[in-house]
Amino acid sequence: MAAVELKNQLNAHIASMFAAGFLDKQFQELQMLQDDGSSPGFVSEVVGLFIDDAEKITGLIAGLLDQPVVDFDKVDALVHQLKGSSASVGAQRVKLSCEQFHSYYEAKNRDGCVMALALLRNEFYDSRSKFQTMFQVAPCVLIWSSKSRHAPKQ
Repeated sequence: MAAVELKNQLNAHIASMFAAGFLDKQFQELQMLQDDGSSPGFVSEVVGLFIDDAEKITGLIAGLLDQPVVDFDKVDALVHQLKGSSASVGAQRVKLSCEQFHSYYEAKNRDGCVMALALLRNEFYDSRSKFQTMFQVAPCVLIWSSKSRHAPKQ
């Protein structure tokens, strides 16, 4: 019973992330890769790498924007890297924020880039929080599912 409730809670959380635009179809593709059963922690591992990379990249972008002379080519490369990383895990809001960032670094507009970075970080932090909630519930689903499969039949 507990496994079913936890699975429903996890599915509802994921559905709310899709409905709010946090996730896109690429996340479903990741889930399908995991659902073959050979790698039960695949999605959490890939998303964990994305989270670690995104934190590092946003910090590097902030450092570049704090320089007296901004290297907009480096900002471009980092935003592009983050866009690709977010697209690969289906983090739609982060990806869209990266796309919005483009016009500011292309115009070499430091103030615009600072504003775009703030928006990007907000979207990233919101997404990270949603992913963390998801991955707190997911292991419980696996544990309870395993227990219910191995429990003696009455």
